[in-house]
Amino acid sequence: MTDAPAGGSFGEPGSGPGSGMAADWPEKAVGAVDLVVDTIHDKALRPILLAARAIVFGLIAAVVLLVLIVLVSVALIRLLTVYAFNGHVWISYAVVGGLFCLGGLLAWTKRAPRVTDAAGRS
Repeated sequence: MTDAPAGGSFGEPGSGPGSGMAADWPEKAVGAVDLVVDTIHDKALRPILLAARAIVFGLIAAVVLLVLIVLVSVALIRLLTVYAFNGHVWISYAVVGGLFCLGGLLAWTKRAPRVTDAAGRS
């Protein structure tokens, strides 16, 4: 009896279990699946994740900005009432309202002009 493997004799390439093509296909299959998963992640999931992050962070920034505007306006009214106008709240409201109107007017002048078609409709 010889000590040769079942597929052929010693020294023959591709002989024996785990050699040649039979050993390469699991690695190639895993590489192909990995490539497909990476491609799907890069092409589909990554843009969705980036958009979701932008929406979430934008909403958080908007809420924080809104709270900050409210707190600053309340503090400004309180400071003006106590220190500038000696208890006359209506003057403080008029000053803060005027500041908001000026801010709105500035934003209104920076808006994009409305686009109209040939018939004059917007």
